[in-house]
Amino acid sequence: MTSRSLILALTAPLVVFTGCGYHTVGAATHLPPGVQTFSVPVFTTRTDSYHTEAAMTNAVIREFAARTRFRVTPIANTETDAVLHGTILKESVTPLTYNASTQESSSFLLTLVVSVTLTGPDDKVLYENKNYVFRQQYQSTTDLPTFLQENPAALERLSRDFARALVADVLEAF
Repeated sequence: MTSRSLILALTAPLVVFTGCGYHTVGAATHLPPGVQTFSVPVFTTRTDSYHTEAAMTNAVIREFAARTRFRVTPIANTETDAVLHGTILKESVTPLTYNASTQESSSFLLTLVVSVTLTGPDDKVLYENKNYVFRQQYQSTTDLPTFLQENPAALERLSRDFARALVADVLEAF
């Protein structure tokens, strides 16, 4: 094997893998370079449910703080480079299984539909998804001495899943 063939054999994999689409953690591929601070005000809600908007907002703030180098604040002000607005459009709990012996539902499906818009300082839309749909299943118990309401835990799990997907979408532009 000649030295020219050896050099080609060693550099060919480098050329192939340099354009594979990977980037460093926290590098948002489609956000303007000047974006360093995010504001995530409390999500608005069009439902009658209690505490969902706080759980969703907190999960998104935690996920942005954990996965990026952006400074994230829950307060909407003019000093931030981008503002992420979320609106909970629908929240429903649907029975999934029925226990014939107790005459009650034994598992439920929590479904949320959320609209999200990320705007820059000039109110230019940087990211938008008007129809995020997330679901989380949970079990119910009829044993009163050990009763533990599971829907708050399901909401927390759903909020984390939503936040992971949203932050990935914003950062990865998928």
